[in-house]
Parts: sequence; C-alpha cells; structure tokens
Amino acid sequence: MICPKCKSEMIVVEYRQIELDHCLGCQGVWFDSGELELLLDSAGTESGRLLLGNIRDAGEARVSERQRKCPICVQKMKKITLGQQPAILVDVCRQGHGLWFDGGELGHLIGQIKVTEKSGSQQEMVSFLQEVFQSPK
Repeated sequence: MICPKCKSEMIVVEYRQIELDHCLGCQGVWFDSGELELLLDSAGTESGRLLLGNIRDAGEARVSERQRKCPICVQKMKKITLGQQPAILVDVCRQGHGLWFDGGELGHLIGQIKVTEKSGSQQEMVSFLQEVFQSPK
C-alpha cells in the first residue's frame, strides 16, 4: 500500500491478528475499516468506543492542511478531530475504507484512552502502540 502522505511503500505491522499499514518514511499509520475498534476492544478500553462512535458522521475540521487521498479508493479524505487536549487531526475515508494517522497521532490518541483493567497484556498492548507509533523526532 502507498502512503497517502509521503507516497512511500508502507509495511504491514501485525498485532494480535490486526494488520496495520505503517509508513517508515513519515511514521504514519493506516487502519482499514474496523481495525482501530478491534484494537481498542482487545485493549479493554472504556472510552475507545465512545471516542470512535460517530467517526464517519463527524463534521469536517476546518484546517489549512492539505487533504490526503485514501490509499484504497484514491478519493480525498475528510479531516476530523478526535480526542481532546490536544485534539488529534485524523483523515477519514468518505467511503468508509479506513483512517489515516500522521506520525505520532496514534500514540497521542492511545495516551488519551483509559484501559478498564490493568492486566499485563492490556498494558503491554498500549505500551507497544505508544512505542511503535510515537511522534517522529
């Protein structure tokens, strides 16, 4: 798959049978439809579902950042904000193919989501995601 930001070839990162497309060039990550929800469910999050509840129906953010094209359908994606303090600007395919996070955005989102239980495997998953998808230096 080609990165919607820097046009590099992305690699597939698999975690618990969930495949994420990760760009080594700009550190962005693509989630196919439903993958982020699966990931948050596997982590036992209490706020993940609420955060992602109406993502496709969310209003478009008014920003100057250039619109990116979906790596699946190549149509322009809309920009929405997720989370709070700071809000994270995410690109969403209008056809429902998936979500694009620029480098570091996924780590910020994971940091805002609470885990309902503190089991080792859940904390391990959160730590893994924050480490792999941290902000580029």
